[in-house]
Amino acid sequence: MPEYKQFPLSDTAEGLTEADILAWHVKPGDPVTVNQIVVEIETAKAAVELPIPWAGVVTELHVEPGQTVEVGTPILTVDVDPGGTAAPAAAEAPAEEEMKPLVGYGSKAVVTKRRTRKGSAPEAPAAPAAVAAPPAPAPVAPAPVAPQQPRGGYVPLAKPPVRRLAKDLGVDLHALSGTAGGGVISREDVERAANGSAPAAAPQPSTVDIGYDPGTRERRVPIKGVRKATANAMVQSAFTAPHVTEFLTVDVTPMMELREKLKKSREFAGTKLTPLAFAAKAVCLAAKRTPDVNAVWDEAAQEIVCKDYVHLGIAAATPRGLVVPKIRDADSMSLKELAIALTELTDVAREGKTTPAAMANGTITITNVGVFGVDTGTPIINPGESAILAVGAIRDTPWVVDGQIVVRKVMQLSLSFDHRVIDGQQGSEFLADVGALLADPAVAITY
Repeated sequence: MPEYKQFPLSDTAEGLTEADILAWHVKPGDPVTVNQIVVEIETAKAAVELPIPWAGVVTELHVEPGQTVEVGTPILTVDVDPGGTAAPAAAEAPAEEEMKPLVGYGSKAVVTKRRTRKGSAPEAPAAPAAVAAPPAPAPVAPAPVAPQQPRGGYVPLAKPPVRRLAKDLGVDLHALSGTAGGGVISREDVERAANGSAPAAAPQPSTVDIGYDPGTRERRVPIKGVRKATANAMVQSAFTAPHVTEFLTVDVTPMMELREKLKKSREFAGTKLTPLAFAAKAVCLAAKRTPDVNAVWDEAAQEIVCKDYVHLGIAAATPRGLVVPKIRDADSMSLKELAIALTELTDVAREGKTTPAAMANGTITITNVGVFGVDTGTPIINPGESAILAVGAIRDTPWVVDGQIVVRKVMQLSLSFDHRVIDGQQGSEFLADVGALLADPAVAITY
């Protein structure tokens, strides 16, 4: 007879309490195999694809794309014995063929509550996860249950990338009328809405639009996911660590000349060698001379934790918001290895595939504001670190060289640091070292 197991939303990274459902890769009636990807979710740290730990047939999807779900809540039900052929004692036997569980899965019974929709009666607690349902009179698969209908029953038709675009642009899909086949909302519909020229959606029965008021020409965007996590982290950092920011303007003409020379060499053929790679190398070299910038304040233990490795964070602007993936042991890498690592890191970040593990346990961060044509800024320290370097745009600028005014390639640097860990002397020495290495890469042989 059928045997049902409920698939709970797992904690894909330590400390997460909820996630947004981005897209389902299965529907009721679909067969699934062990390790098959069934759903894509967005947590406060990353977009993550979740595999199913059992084989069977999907009988019900409990949540819709766009909904926020608490960790531990059942999101999917699977009939793991659709043919009714399992022996009676099979439920008691260890499932050796199942995959190793991810963090937050496991076979222990978990009782969770689903959020009650307005205007409906409270739901009974869900059955414990991974426990067989009561025997049915005949091995007949249950009829699919209608999915939850947010906002009074109307669910806008749009693909996950279009939903993400709408979220990034602050466009409420409930206010749009899809122009693609079947009334599906397209990317163009969202972009037109962002510019104020999209056709309004047809009225939907019982729809209560709490996110968009066309009469006030305002949009309200829920604060969740990466945006919520970033905001909380920045507030905590700004009001916990006493920030100090110093600035330095540097003639980087020799660095740019070396870059052009290396790009033509056989060793760097096919390598994307950017000024950011030189900055990464300079930070790693300078951190060895001023290790305080690579330490961190431990308030609970009342200790300063000194680290003999550099896990270099690179702040990256992505469609999902600001993320800071790390280059592990960056201090042990050559310039070419750093350039390759930076390319891989930024490509993954732009695709929204940076994992939570890739963003954990950094020691110092670089933010490249120059890529946006910005000269400098006062960056906020990444939580768990003590310093962050902002790298500005490189511009042709009048510069005094040997008493003569000439045009040079000039960049501005700014360093924010935690004054509990780093004194003004150490911060200044570190920034000066980074500047010297970028002004003349040959200085590196003296370190």
